[in-house]
Amino acid sequence: MKRSTDRLLALAMLVVGIACFAKLYPALGGKPLAMARLEVFGVAGLLSVLAGLLFLAGLLPGAGRHDPAAPLFGRDAEIAPAGHPRLRRAALALPLLALLVIIADQFGPWRTQEPRSEPAKEVAAAPAEPAPQPSEPKPAPEAGAKPATPEANIEPAAPAQQEAAKPALPEPVAAPAQPMPPAAAPAEYAPPQPAQPAKPVQPTEQKAFAPVPPQTVAPPPPAPPPQPTAPEGHRDAVVWLAVSADGHEIMSASTDRMIKLWDIDGKRLIRDLGQQKDMARSALFMPDGKTALTADDGEIVLRQLSDGTVLHVFSSGANGGVRQLKISKDGKRAVSGHDTGSVVVWDLEKGTVLHVLPGHDWSVSSVAISPDGAKALTGSIDGELKLWDIVAGKQLRSWHGHDRGAYGAVFLADGHHAVTGSGDYTIKLWDLDTFKEIRRFDGHSGTVYALALSADGKRLGSVSLDGTARIWNMDTGAEIAEFDPGTGPMYSVAFAADGTLLTGGIDRTIRNWPATGGNGTVLFAGAPE
Repeated sequence: MKRSTDRLLALAMLVVGIACFAKLYPALGGKPLAMARLEVFGVAGLLSVLAGLLFLAGLLPGAGRHDPAAPLFGRDAEIAPAGHPRLRRAALALPLLALLVIIADQFGPWRTQEPRSEPAKEVAAAPAEPAPQPSEPKPAPEAGAKPATPEANIEPAAPAQQEAAKPALPEPVAAPAQPMPPAAAPAEYAPPQPAQPAKPVQPTEQKAFAPVPPQTVAPPPPAPPPQPTAPEGHRDAVVWLAVSADGHEIMSASTDRMIKLWDIDGKRLIRDLGQQKDMARSALFMPDGKTALTADDGEIVLRQLSDGTVLHVFSSGANGGVRQLKISKDGKRAVSGHDTGSVVVWDLEKGTVLHVLPGHDWSVSSVAISPDGAKALTGSIDGELKLWDIVAGKQLRSWHGHDRGAYGAVFLADGHHAVTGSGDYTIKLWDLDTFKEIRRFDGHSGTVYALALSADGKRLGSVSLDGTARIWNMDTGAEIAEFDPGTGPMYSVAFAADGTLLTGGIDRTIRNWPATGGNGTVLFAGAPE
């Protein structure tokens, strides 16, 4: 048993001797193996290896000495030692000696002496960095590929972010239980900066590196045409337009929270009707010609047109922010769509709620009321359409009308057909008796955000986040005219009494476009930035 233990101890010493070369010396603070002094390793390693060999030698059979007075048998008998005990004892001291050599090399007074010179190594200098290049303009996000979830918010940016950035191209909406977040501002193009001269390369460095090829920069996009401004104009995107029954006045709503009343004939601002508590979304003339109904994210307000006095406030309460609002032709009812998916029917004469219809799973993005005031069509951001009996307060039909959100719903004069725009870039004409699509208007390359019918019902006006407005033939679906001011997304549209098309958008202006096509004019300019 003892001999087996001795052999294991000898092998352990050999392992320690080998490990000395690779592990022990660096662990005590020495240099890496490739740079250490060879004589130190030679001494320490040799002593350790020698210790193991001597110990093994001490285990070899030898003439062990025995005390002659000691009995050979019995309790007091001695076991004669085998091998060479003196060699084994000498071997036990050698590892300690090797350790002392290493410690002395690390912490001795000669550590302050200059190390031996080592072969010089070539160190390549880093090449001069090219001058920073301006980042290329990122295209504004567009409703492109069809997502598996409802599209995100395509509303203009809220006023809280107006100081930081302009409203951006709208994007798909979050779940209905949460308020719609404002869209982020598009990345603005940074003009190219003059390249800084590169750090000169030394002659020795030029041999090691090839010249750096020059960087190329994409040319900047063309700047948008300069826009006229007026101090009384809107300070942010125009998201709603409505024309009075006599055709002489326009009411506009903006993400700057302001409601403004304009004189079309005199091309002037009549007055500011007031400021909403949140982003203004709708502004509708009441049939009496004396009042207006306006809406923002939290409440609906009845205002007096003569001076903007607030006559009544309809609170949406737990139904969430008001996204869309329409009034029946007789002015007795209003229907609002909310970001919780609820549809609320209001009694405007009594100032009370008639029905709360919790039918949509996602935020309501469009509302239309039939000419007889008995039905309503609503659409949500998941493309679902619903037809309601707003007198009885019940749902008549629900169907998936679009691949993405439905916007700008409009009833035709017969009450049996309606038109909807969408984030899938299409405009569809629906038969509400069979709930089938009977015509499609294709041409936009972005979300169709708002629709308007001409007074005679023969033409359809549309605006899109692709930055264009279009006029369509309702009978054939053919495009009559396309308008592109080159100023970004458009959010609002209406027909003037003379048949021209009115539009508002992210550029803060209200424009007038010829009914048969051609160049438009700025009817009311936005405020200076």
